[in-house]
Formats: sequence, C-alpha cells, structure tokens
Amino acid sequence: MTSASLVWFRDDLRVADNPALRAAMERGGPIIALYVLDEVSDGIRPLGGAARWWLHGSLTSLGDRLRELGVQLVLRRGPAAREVRQAVTDASAGAVFWNRRYGGAEREIDASLKTGLRDDDVVVESFGASLLFEPWTVRTGAGQPYSVFTPFWRACRNLPAPRAPLPAPRELTGAADIDSDALDDWALLPTDPDWAGGLRETWEPGEPAARARLRDFLRDDLDDYDRARDEPAAGVTSGLSPCLRWGEISPHEVWHATLAGVQGSKTPGGPRAAAAQRFLSEIGWREFAAHVLFHNPDLATVNLRREFDDFPWPRLKPTALKAWQQGRTGIALVDAGMKELWHTGIMHNRVRMVTASFMIKNLLIDWRHGEEWFWDTLVDADGASNPFNWQWVAGSGADAAPYFRVFNPELQAKKFDPHGEYIGRWAPEYGRGRAPEPIVDLGESRKAALDAYERMRRS
Repeated sequence: MTSASLVWFRDDLRVADNPALRAAMERGGPIIALYVLDEVSDGIRPLGGAARWWLHGSLTSLGDRLRELGVQLVLRRGPAAREVRQAVTDASAGAVFWNRRYGGAEREIDASLKTGLRDDDVVVESFGASLLFEPWTVRTGAGQPYSVFTPFWRACRNLPAPRAPLPAPRELTGAADIDSDALDDWALLPTDPDWAGGLRETWEPGEPAARARLRDFLRDDLDDYDRARDEPAAGVTSGLSPCLRWGEISPHEVWHATLAGVQGSKTPGGPRAAAAQRFLSEIGWREFAAHVLFHNPDLATVNLRREFDDFPWPRLKPTALKAWQQGRTGIALVDAGMKELWHTGIMHNRVRMVTASFMIKNLLIDWRHGEEWFWDTLVDADGASNPFNWQWVAGSGADAAPYFRVFNPELQAKKFDPHGEYIGRWAPEYGRGRAPEPIVDLGESRKAALDAYERMRRS
C-alpha cells in the first residue's frame, strides 16, 4: 500500500492548478494537507494586520474546499522546518510536495528541509506554481539577471509559453487525522478594536471568489482596461492582486483565461487584444518584482542602487509620517488614497505611486517607513512587489523612476480624477467648501527633495 503524501500549502491556497497537490494525487495513497504559520524562523517576516485578516478567510475557504474533496486541512504554528518534519512523522508520510517560494529565507528553509527529508528516505519534490517563468530561466545574453522591465518582459515572451493550468481534483483520498490547531486560536482577526469592517465589506477571500473575480473582470472591464486603468474612479482594474498574492488563483489561470477571452471575441485583433496585452504586462511587472527579489533577498531593507545609501534623509518627523498614514496631509488625492487603503486594504495603483512619491519626496521620509506601513495595511502585501514598488518610486530600485520625477498630486488629480469622483468618495471633506491646510508646500518641498538628491550625487 502506498504511504501517505503530505502537501505543504504556502502561498498557493487553492486546489485548481496546484502542481504539488496534483503530484500527491498521481502518486496514489492518502493525502495530508498542511499549512504552517511560520512567523519565527530566521529571516521570515511576520504578516501585517490586513494580511492576517485575509489569511484567516483564505484558510477557511481552502479548508472547506478540501473537506468537500475528502481531505482535512491540518494547521500547525511554529518554525516550518520543525512543524513539517513533525507532521511527516505523525502521518508516517513517505512523500512531501510543495510549490516553490522565492524569498531568500524561504528558499533556505525549503532547501534544508528537502535535503533532510531525503536523507530520511522521504520523497520530496517542489514545483513552479506562483510565477509564469522561473527566475533562473530569464537571463540577459551575458547570463545576468535583468534590471530593466522592458527587455525582461521581452525575454519572457520569447520563452516557451506558460503551461496550461491543471484542472481541479474531483475527489481526494484523505489520510488518518493528525493533530491540528484550531484556526480561531491563531487570533488572525482583529478584535480589540475590530478595524476590519471595511475589509469585510470589500472582499471575500478564497479560491471560488478569486475565480469569479477574474471571470467578471474579463467579461465586464477588460475592454476598458487599456483606456481607463489609470483612473481610480473607473473601477476597471481586476482586483486580483490579493488573490494572486495568496495563490487563490494562479498566474497561469489568469494568463490563459485572458488570452482565451480575446480569441473568443468577435474582433480578436482589435482593442480588446491591446487591452489584454496591457493587462498581461501588469502580470509581467509582478513577475519582474519576484525575479528581482530572488536575486536580492534583502529588497525590503537595502537600496538596490547603493549610491542611495548616502541619501541625506532629514531626521524623521513623526507628526508628518502620522499625518500621511491617517490621510491628513491637506493634499486631496493623497488623503483619499490613504483612506481608501485603511478602509479596503488596497489602493488603486496610480494613487499608490502618488502617495508614495508624496511621502518620499515631499515629506522627505525614507521609503522604508512607507513600505512598512503598506506591509501592515495592504491585503495584497507581498514580499516582492511591496518593497520593489517602493524602491521604484524612491529611485533606488530596479528600472526605477528617475528621482527627479516627483508626482504632483494636484496635477495627477486633475488628469486622472477630473470630476473628483474618487476624491469625493474617500475624502469628501474636500468637496464641502473647505480647503484643508497642506502640511507642506508642494513646490518648496519638491525643490528640497531635488537639492537633497544633488547632495547625494555630489557625495
């Protein structure tokens, strides 16, 4: 009789297009599904509050789906290497399967665990599931990782097309029960105070909701994506970023569903095709961030462009940082974005760039403070995309915006929210005849930022 197979779920909280789960099915025998909440291993970054809220909902959904298929989801908390080994022992498992992670600490844990288990004659295999292209497969002609997006994405598109997604299982064979934590005991949900009301209004975590979100986007919004994606009030973005971050849907599913939607249209080479390519390039930007993290594991703390280590950040003013965090800067688009973030756990991408630029360049606050705030408040907080995008705005990252590109939030509002719909929704005080006093002068603070950059260059 075939021994049990353990499937270690991580950032892949789904049953469809899950290569690790598929491998366990093909091996035969009973299956143990395991999730480990590891916030204590060296180098592992504890989740922020909004991410913990999402994780609770996503694990609830995954547990329900697995139970329908005949398998219980086992929950363990602690160092992943210890907990996976213990689960293997408890279940007398002869094989362990997982889908790869790309952060430095995560890879070290996985490699050590793989070696140790194989030494104990346990079959261990890992699979690519959360990226379209593995980081070691995309290199320049000189064999180096890419540092600029456009040639990176061109190289990706010249590789074999992403594989087709794997179908969801119809039935699984569960192993004998082993000890499991109760999800509620992990206290992932906020209670005192319960600040997650806006998250509950906005989101439904889990694989079924992710698949429905993709279907609705392709049906209702893709045609307008290329034209209106930068308008925060237009509502044409996919809303898939938290679903991709938690692996409730795979990029392979998104890729093939998008292309199938274009091929099935009446004008497959028309505007819908252009919109689809623009949308898929945003998936490419996500890939680029993960590739940069793979080659730079300290992305969240260290400037990629090391000359920025000499940037003359002034002494932090906590009152300015707090005003930015709370949406009390006196700048309408910035305040609207920060209030949207607090209520929904997400922010429109155009507004993310504006709010980040304002904090870094108008308030002259180190980008790491903003990255930490987004890490705590975003439901899609991702170890690659979050620091990658902050460094992009700061000018210190890969393919970074030139430092002298300072987003003017007033001009950005006129261009992308001309009728004030977005600001009116999230910061209605600006439409009541009042003019909150800005905490900085946009022109003077821009000049101060550019002067600081010049001092860094001269040094």
